[in-house]
Amino acid sequence: MSSTFRAVHQVARPDGVPGAEHFAVVEHPLPAVEPGTALAENIYLSVDPYMRELMDEEWPLHEPLGFGRAIGRVVRSADPDLRVGDLVEHGGGWSTHALIQHGRGRVIRPAAGVATATYLSVLGATGLTAYVGVREILRVQSGEALYVSAAAGAVGGVAGQIAKLAGAGHVVGSAGSAAKVRHVVERLGFDAAFDYHDGPVADLLAQAAPKGVDAVLEGVGGDHLEAAIGATREFGRIAWVGAISQYNRPDRPPAAPRNLYAVSDRSIHLRGYQVRHFMHLQQEAVSWLTPHLQTGRIVADEQVVEGFEHVVEAFLGVLRGDNTGKMLVRVGEE
Repeated sequence: MSSTFRAVHQVARPDGVPGAEHFAVVEHPLPAVEPGTALAENIYLSVDPYMRELMDEEWPLHEPLGFGRAIGRVVRSADPDLRVGDLVEHGGGWSTHALIQHGRGRVIRPAAGVATATYLSVLGATGLTAYVGVREILRVQSGEALYVSAAAGAVGGVAGQIAKLAGAGHVVGSAGSAAKVRHVVERLGFDAAFDYHDGPVADLLAQAAPKGVDAVLEGVGGDHLEAAIGATREFGRIAWVGAISQYNRPDRPPAAPRNLYAVSDRSIHLRGYQVRHFMHLQQEAVSWLTPHLQTGRIVADEQVVEGFEHVVEAFLGVLRGDNTGKMLVRVGEE
């Protein structure tokens, strides 16, 4: 094994849309394995839209990035809970190796027929976000209608599939291209979908769900949230999990939805949430989702980019909407 590792650094704060010039790959000596730690050689790295928010102040400059989900294999260990050879999901950032502190890694023993990468998608924080939204917050019931924005994205695609398994009668999604619309319907099993570029989102949603919807999983913000409020029936529920439409301009958020009063007038339950507050449900979600993956009732919709040198471009691609499903980067051998 080499005595060094490579890590992505952020070297400047972006003003608006980030680019490759805001990052650099730097080589470092491998860290010492002290008691209570383990060294993992990474196999898969996750690139996610929320990371754009970390670029503004949370990721340190000129240091290995402080957070990013990954799966690696333990190559050295002084932690009694982690053995050499264990597969571990951790938050050690975009690097070829990571030093895992005691209690900060989840040992993965892939279930029969389930790929290792899926523990960063459907069986990772992505799937947990969708599971919590659909089953814990929205509590989608048999026969109900659900709208999912960004339906071809990592969370939205899983959420629609979970809702169908929960008995939802009509699941509608929005996506960013005609190809993604077809993907959402034909591969993920949504009942209907539309390309939000084809007109006002509120009008397109009204055409796809003319009787309105009972529940919404919303992750775009702006006109998508306004459309969701407009389509939600009396006593309906909206789980608001993100606002990718404003991540590049946090200092210039869009105006509040013009129909915000409808939340009060129709007694709509509008709730924001973040997956970090629901990590206690991770094992429950894994237990529920795994059999559905094994039987093919849920598709692990993943797009895997090969090579550590492509981490930054994969991330920038997610921000542009280039991905279909969960974007992952393979940086090592399983």
